[in-house]
Amino acid sequence: MINCKQFYDKLTEKGIDFFAGVPDSLLKDFCAYITDNVSSENHIITANEGGAVALAAGHYLATGKIGLVYMQNSGQGNAVNPLTSLADPDVYSIPLLMIIGWRGEPGKKDEPQHEKQGKITLTILETLGINYDILPDDMEDAEKSLDDAVKYMTEHNAPFALVIQKGTFEPYALQNKVQTSYDLNREGAIKLVTNQLDSRDIVISTTGKTSRELREYRLELAHSLEKDFLTVGSMGHASQIALAIALRKPDRQVYCLDGDGAAIMHMGGLAIIGSKSPKNLKHIIFNNGAHDSVGGQPTVGFEIDFPAIAKTCGYKKVMSAEKTKDITEKIQQLRLCEGPALLEIKVNKGARKDLGRPTTIPVENKEAFMKFLKE
Repeated sequence: MINCKQFYDKLTEKGIDFFAGVPDSLLKDFCAYITDNVSSENHIITANEGGAVALAAGHYLATGKIGLVYMQNSGQGNAVNPLTSLADPDVYSIPLLMIIGWRGEPGKKDEPQHEKQGKITLTILETLGINYDILPDDMEDAEKSLDDAVKYMTEHNAPFALVIQKGTFEPYALQNKVQTSYDLNREGAIKLVTNQLDSRDIVISTTGKTSRELREYRLELAHSLEKDFLTVGSMGHASQIALAIALRKPDRQVYCLDGDGAAIMHMGGLAIIGSKSPKNLKHIIFNNGAHDSVGGQPTVGFEIDFPAIAKTCGYKKVMSAEKTKDITEKIQQLRLCEGPALLEIKVNKGARKDLGRPTTIPVENKEAFMKFLKE
């Protein structure tokens, strides 16, 4: 396994000292080391992966130095546009080093939403014309791979990717953790919301632990599971799924259970919701200021005003709560008000270590959910 400090030191020796990206579970140790040891001017956790590519391009234009962009392979889709229309040798020819976590690597067990992406990770790079190497898990070999990458980027003024397999980096625990003292964590807040849902209410939950915690509580209550669409992938898009359903089912209440990182990733969705103004759409953002499912790296969730943003985008009612009693009261208000409406619930990060995962495949969830929508 590769020591995170040693790898970072080799990067900086080669002049790579600017980092931008979206955290990934396979990169969480490396990302945590960067968070603890790199200044905020030289490390930016971005809204999405395309933004990270653009930041690295800007860094190169201003300094002539190569930047590093990190992402889960699911983020390749967000990065395709700036990689092909900005950094590509046929356009501006901008070198940047991509570090890509290889979720769903063929032959290794992973969640269903990662399997397809894992199969096509290398193919996407090949289609884009981006040279790559699978980073060895031995430091000596990894340094040679990094040497080859830097040589290629310097000679060709083009992006290069290092693909990271599970277990490549040695464990490193994030030291600079934001401490909060809210009444609840996300799971506790999800329980308060679920307790007030009607039997005909429709729920769209965002990717990661939000969907897993919702499912766990439904099972605890012996509820049927067809009421919820668990958006196990497609980070940042749950609100648009909810919007389309709300427009097609105007007689049903539609709840989007979102996260701060997901909402930030595609924040333009709030403007579209406001412009379409569905009266039955209720948008709840559980804000813990972190990418909780992939190592707890910070977001800017606590630095921005979600209700103010939603109000400016055209939401009819916006609220924020952090105390248990206030959360309960505002969920009741959310149920009764005309939408689109947004409730931000501030919570502590963290989740149970024994949190379960769906035992059904996504297609089964989809079919049961569609049947529920027809009732």
